[in-house]
Amino acid sequence: MHFAEAHFTNGERQKIMTSQPVSLAILWHMHQPFYKDLVTGEYILPWVRLHAVKDYYDMAAVLDRFPEVKINFNLVPSLLLQIEDYVNNNVTDTFLDLTLKEPGDLSFDDRIFILQNFFMANWDNMVKPYPRYQDLLLKRGRFVSHAELAKVVLRFSTQELLDLQVWFNLTWFGFISKHEDPAVKELIAKGKYFTRDDKQTVINKQMEIMGKVIPKYRELEDRGQIEITTTPFYHPILPLLCDSAAAKEAMPYVKLPGSLFRHPKDAEAQIKAAVEFHEQRFGRKPCGMWPAEGSVSEQVVTLMGKAGIRWAATDEGVLERTLHKIEMKARTLSSAELCQPYLIEHDGEAVAMIFRNHFISDQIGFVYYRWRVEDAVTDFTSHLNNIRVSLPEDGRRYLVSVILDGENAWEYYHDGGKEFFDAFYGRLRRDPLIRTARVSDYLAENPPQKRISRLFAGSWINNNFKIWIGHEEDNLAWDHLNKARLALENAADGDTKTAWQEIYIAEGSDWCWWYGDDHSSENDAAFDGLFRQHLKNVYNLIGRRPPKELDLPIKKPRVIRPVKEPVYLIQPALDGEITNYYEWLSAGCYDLARARGAMHQIETMLAELYYGFSLTDLFVRLGVNLNLKNDEARAYSFAVVFSAPAEAKAELSFGAEEGRYIFKLHRLNEKHEWELIKEIESFGVGRIIELGIPFSFLDAKAGQKIEFIIVIYKDGQELERWPRGGGITVAVPTESYEEEQWFI
Repeated sequence: MHFAEAHFTNGERQKIMTSQPVSLAILWHMHQPFYKDLVTGEYILPWVRLHAVKDYYDMAAVLDRFPEVKINFNLVPSLLLQIEDYVNNNVTDTFLDLTLKEPGDLSFDDRIFILQNFFMANWDNMVKPYPRYQDLLLKRGRFVSHAELAKVVLRFSTQELLDLQVWFNLTWFGFISKHEDPAVKELIAKGKYFTRDDKQTVINKQMEIMGKVIPKYRELEDRGQIEITTTPFYHPILPLLCDSAAAKEAMPYVKLPGSLFRHPKDAEAQIKAAVEFHEQRFGRKPCGMWPAEGSVSEQVVTLMGKAGIRWAATDEGVLERTLHKIEMKARTLSSAELCQPYLIEHDGEAVAMIFRNHFISDQIGFVYYRWRVEDAVTDFTSHLNNIRVSLPEDGRRYLVSVILDGENAWEYYHDGGKEFFDAFYGRLRRDPLIRTARVSDYLAENPPQKRISRLFAGSWINNNFKIWIGHEEDNLAWDHLNKARLALENAADGDTKTAWQEIYIAEGSDWCWWYGDDHSSENDAAFDGLFRQHLKNVYNLIGRRPPKELDLPIKKPRVIRPVKEPVYLIQPALDGEITNYYEWLSAGCYDLARARGAMHQIETMLAELYYGFSLTDLFVRLGVNLNLKNDEARAYSFAVVFSAPAEAKAELSFGAEEGRYIFKLHRLNEKHEWELIKEIESFGVGRIIELGIPFSFLDAKAGQKIEFIIVIYKDGQELERWPRGGGITVAVPTESYEEEQWFI
């Protein structure tokens, strides 16, 4: 386990005072799927535009205030190409077209689309702080079906639709614009009753900021503050392009697509195109590369080396499997093994490779946004110091690599991450024992001292390729891709140049990210349709009729919901043990692995979640990745937080004075603070956590709906909440509940 605080002996304290700083390489990975249909020129989704305005510019521009801090940015060429398209070619996307349309000219379907899609933002940080936007959300309803929208849309006036058009775009401005741009600040202050001119101002500002994104990164690299790295052009999983059978190294029993995909020339072309594009935009070839999803293999190392790539990065799990030949159940890498570069050699090529510290990277991506900023920054630096203390005093300068998504995390942070970045970069600038580094600078001073001739093939997610291959949906996508590529290879006529671009786009990792049961979003249908459209375009461009199978969706409709709902009443023994197979058999349960979106967290505290009820009580069972009998567990508390029928919180925590776990019910008082109401006696803590909450304590009547989530805290700071979106809803059973479950 990792600890935020360290307790040192006098000798260790002396070491802290005398040892040299640890080097820290932070790499922010910037990427979006390729949303453009090359044939129609249409952009289906708006995320390149909106993230450019909120994240891509701010992430670079904020560094102007911290010139001493060195950072690495990985900019995927297909992302930059799309930004340039908006800036130079005045392209639009479906969302922008409907933004610019006059509210009075919107069709009925247009209005439904707007109500369904123009609240796609983090509600807590990007909707709730703005009263008008929040009111519009509440008027629409937080969770409404498409069928319900047909009625709801009739209640919205043209002014309300105009305000919604403006707010959806306005909320996606970054913190620099929201705090420093007079026009943006004025519109936020105005809040409602926007005009056509206000709307045009918002869009003009978006285009202005997009035009500054690439020049800002170029400026920062030219002055030596950042290093810019690249990814193969359309973000493909390189080992699977070279040979889809590479998946079997980590997953020997995986079911592969019907036809193997073996096209290393495509992988080579994607790398070469990325290097050339990068050099054209930034005046120099990239030294480093984050291969898409940290996916590496020996064959990929050879291709990178031939293209002039001098260093690459992947995850510590790949190093674990490479050095110790075991699956990473518990960390066996020493700090010295993880915190140094290695020279990877294969087929006469050599590339230096650094390995991502998985835990610290995930703390920023998935945990710290729930914490007080100062606590988060202190925790981060404490982890670095713990690592530094554990490193050998051999005169070498070791490197901690923190690599993560540079765009999607920040909507979960208050004010888009402004407070966090100010404190985070401020601490890194001041701390004499941490030296931020551009990776190429570090490697120039500290070349690899160890060589690896046999590299394990894997990605940053569970050091395998399960996300992208093996599921029937993923395999079907690969088969469609392979057939389209074969048709293009044999084509003699048509626009083969554009058709090849469509193939390379379809090789991107993003499509199979959403196929299968690993991830889901509101845009599943759009991603599925766009992937199949890219392949249809290949056939059309070479004068062939696309196969009818490409008209059929690959992604099966699914909603993040329980694997199964409760089916009968239960009455478990609340002893913290799995007493028998049947006591939770009729309960509902959630598959936590499916509740993932554009970001993927591997390590979570909560491992399983069951819930059910008797006529009188709600029951919750939690399985956690923690030994609940150890002293370490006492820092954690587990809460069932209710939003209906009234706001309440039933929290299990360890009482130091009592020397035992205590289960307490709280309600919100007039000051919106949690106020203790009573203790609850029905719970058990052992191998699992079992909780019982009387419906009467919640003032919930038979037939009434209860909605709740599970929140886990550590030392008073929120660590996780489940489900991530929405809540779990149950109806208090009536006396005839079990009879109602029978059917013929």
